[in-house]
Amino acid sequence: MSPTETHSTSSAEQETLPAGKLPPALLTELIALLPTQHQQLLLGPAVGEDAAVIAWENKSEKLLVAKSDPITFATDEIGYYAVNVCANDLAVTGATPRFYLPTLLLPADASTPSTVTAIFQQIADSCRALDITIAGGHSEITPSVRQPIVAGTMIGEVSRSHIVTSSGARPGDLILMSGVAPIEGISIIAREMRPQLLAMGWATPELDEAAQYLYTPGISVMEQALLAAQTGVVSAMHDPTEGGVATGLHELATAAQVGMEVWLDQISVPPLARRLCATFGLDPLGTIASGALLATVPEDYAQTVLSVWEAQGQPASVIGRVVDQSQAVTALDGGKRLPLPHFPADEITKLWS
Repeated sequence: MSPTETHSTSSAEQETLPAGKLPPALLTELIALLPTQHQQLLLGPAVGEDAAVIAWENKSEKLLVAKSDPITFATDEIGYYAVNVCANDLAVTGATPRFYLPTLLLPADASTPSTVTAIFQQIADSCRALDITIAGGHSEITPSVRQPIVAGTMIGEVSRSHIVTSSGARPGDLILMSGVAPIEGISIIAREMRPQLLAMGWATPELDEAAQYLYTPGISVMEQALLAAQTGVVSAMHDPTEGGVATGLHELATAAQVGMEVWLDQISVPPLARRLCATFGLDPLGTIASGALLATVPEDYAQTVLSVWEAQGQPASVIGRVVDQSQAVTALDGGKRLPLPHFPADEITKLWS
């Protein structure tokens, strides 16, 4: 019988877990769910171990890339979010994700073995799908949080000749976008606000469709980013997350010290996404947007990248042009030129304000 089956059938084990570290026996069972075997992993996750030891090969040719990110907006499928968001951030540098170290902070008086097992299983399944190995991490039950938090560190590698940075955009480059927006935000709205939406008269099939945006079209842009990097023509890439596509564009411009002219009518926002955002007064351009990918490419090579994405079955479009920094970051909307909006906080936070 699997650990999951054991926890689900024993009522005694459904008592809430005390604050502090997970019980060693339970943690041992949970670690057994994870992919931990890799020839370069010399010391992996185990009860009592505080760090991972990784033998990195080809130091002269390969660069190690690491990223840490917490998931704080979502509770449903939080393990899936955590893995894919970190993987996206590595992939936009051209790096292939290899290892992941998740930190789980779990609320006291609300965590059971089965709820913790579900999160571990989400992390395990997501890592296996992306061929990522769990190298370590930490788990703790604490009164300091009111809902589960996953903050993870992911490590990857990239050849020196294929590194891509956000600072590489140059005036004259075209701005490309793969995917639609805001995928992650719409899934969060449909999952976290479902009772309220049903009470408002939203149809169950529509909410089911929006909730499935998490997987279809999905929040992962790892494959799109790695394919774009492999063309060798991308000057910059960025994964728009908190603050949405608008914030992602501002961050690209800031990193490269350039201006941008953004064509709003070319940014793909599905009608269902617009309606859900409007229900709560959210601007789709400022709503968390994992699942979209931004890239800048010299104009002569833009079609090369677009063709790669389209061959993968991804929506892809040119959404603007990089200009000189003196021209700032502006948006063309119905023939009018306006400043591209700034969002000090992600629009999704309005759901809980």
